[in-house]
Amino acid sequence: MLDINGIAHIALSVKNLKKSKPFYKELLPFLGLKLVHEGNESCYHVGSRTGILIQQIKKEEKSSNFSQNNVGLHHLCFRARSKEDINKLAKKLLLMKARIVRGPLDGAWAPGYYYILFEDPDGIRLEVNFVPGQGVLDENNKFNANNDYL
Repeated sequence: MLDINGIAHIALSVKNLKKSKPFYKELLPFLGLKLVHEGNESCYHVGSRTGILIQQIKKEEKSSNFSQNNVGLHHLCFRARSKEDINKLAKKLLLMKARIVRGPLDGAWAPGYYYILFEDPDGIRLEVNFVPGQGVLDENNKFNANNDYL
């Protein structure tokens, strides 16, 4: 059995890099990730044991808009260090004129779960949450599937 050490990186494909790159170049450094690569077709940020690659899709191929109900990515969630960080992010997203889907608010999935859910320019859903202590890994806490996520 392996004991993996987290997720090394996540690659997001976007329809219009010129539109998405400014969004991510403002958001990701605010979350503590450093820009380590910027090219004509991609940019890559790394920090806090996380890497996020943003890449332009091939324009000659048809692509539908992002939907959480398509096969593939549903949403991406970053973990914050405090509830106050979620509130700071909410203010930043308002300044960025980002679409906030909901939050900041409490969630039912774990004791103390607090989050904000928002979208990038292509509608890719991003979440940042805070869960105190060990969350559902604490033997006294139980995961709440919240009606199986429905």
